[in-house]
Amino acid sequence: MLVYLRLVKESFSFAMNALRTNKLRTLLSLLGVTIGIFSIIAVLAAVDSLDQKIKKDLSTLDKNTIYLARFTFGPSEIPRWKRDQFPNVNYEEYQALKDNLPDAQFLSFQLFVQSETLKHDVKSVSSVNIVPASHEFIDIQGLEFTSGRFYNEAESNSGAQVVVIGDEIASSLFENSDPIGKQIRLYGQRFTVIGVLKKQGAGLFGDSNDTSAFIPVNFLRKKYGDNNYSMTPVIVIKPAKNIDMEAFKADLAQKLRSMRGVKTGEIDNFFISVFSGFTDMLDGIIGSMNVGGWIIAAFSLLVGGFGVANIMFVSVKERTNLIGIQKSLGAKNKFILFQFLFEAVILCVIGGLIGIVLVWLIALVLTKALDFEFVLSFFNICLGTGLAAIIGLVSGILPAISASKLDPVEAIRSGM
Repeated sequence: MLVYLRLVKESFSFAMNALRTNKLRTLLSLLGVTIGIFSIIAVLAAVDSLDQKIKKDLSTLDKNTIYLARFTFGPSEIPRWKRDQFPNVNYEEYQALKDNLPDAQFLSFQLFVQSETLKHDVKSVSSVNIVPASHEFIDIQGLEFTSGRFYNEAESNSGAQVVVIGDEIASSLFENSDPIGKQIRLYGQRFTVIGVLKKQGAGLFGDSNDTSAFIPVNFLRKKYGDNNYSMTPVIVIKPAKNIDMEAFKADLAQKLRSMRGVKTGEIDNFFISVFSGFTDMLDGIIGSMNVGGWIIAAFSLLVGGFGVANIMFVSVKERTNLIGIQKSLGAKNKFILFQFLFEAVILCVIGGLIGIVLVWLIALVLTKALDFEFVLSFFNICLGTGLAAIIGLVSGILPAISASKLDPVEAIRSGM
């Protein structure tokens, strides 16, 4: 055992000396491997970061959450002109479904509206995402608060002029003072701030609770009515736990068809979109990005591996005379083999570590610049180092074998 450890130590020492002696060659070899490892770890880190952000942003929503509306979030076989004729869902349908869907845990009526400007004294915040919704919205979305509360059923039903604001809006309008109980102007009216949401960070799809304001949906219904084309209504449904989703969707469709008087044989004039379908689509996109990243990285690593193998063959050729002298002094084939193999592996591992460090530095810069957390996991660091070592073994094995099989006499003669 001690003999093998000594062999490894001496081989390692020879390999390091060879790398220090040929600095330009070492640099050129490192470049290919560094680019390859950088490519694959950068892609994997980006995909992991994106996946983590998606899971964080959507963690408060149940995967079985249903969106009932005249539009669909995904592709549809129904022609566009026909979909445009579908009626919007309305508040009366929301109330009727609340009373007739026993397997629904919560239902909320929500409007999609244009962004607005919020004002407090001389300060204002523009492009605020306004979310008019009924009081059950919090039970479906699971909002977290820094201070205050969400509006209750009485405030929701009466259309009270109360508002829940995001962290960024609170900071912009009130700076270090407590916003609770203070008033802001929205839609030309005064609203009392009753809640401030916990900071969320940048939203994956362009919106964020930090720049959102939540108001009772009945305020806008009273102000503009139910037939305003600038407002798109949707009924959000959270089914009870452990129910048959297909049976629930069929029951929901049957009840809404009955309310609307849709005849047998006619298609539904509404869409039932389950949130799990959206998350499955995102998982598919992330999976495709992973595959694409591996393909790109594989080509980069292949080029880097060929570069290392080529330089190792050159190294064997240049050191033929030295190999002959080592063998004539009693060096065994194993020693020569390990010497060149270690040289290739060390070279690739150093290149891989440089690539990983570059990814880490770029991740730090982007995290600070974009308010988006880029994650370089311990698994990806180990994966990058392991791949670099494997590239070293594969690209160095043939040059190492050819060096170990050289005849000492011929080696010394050819080197003279």
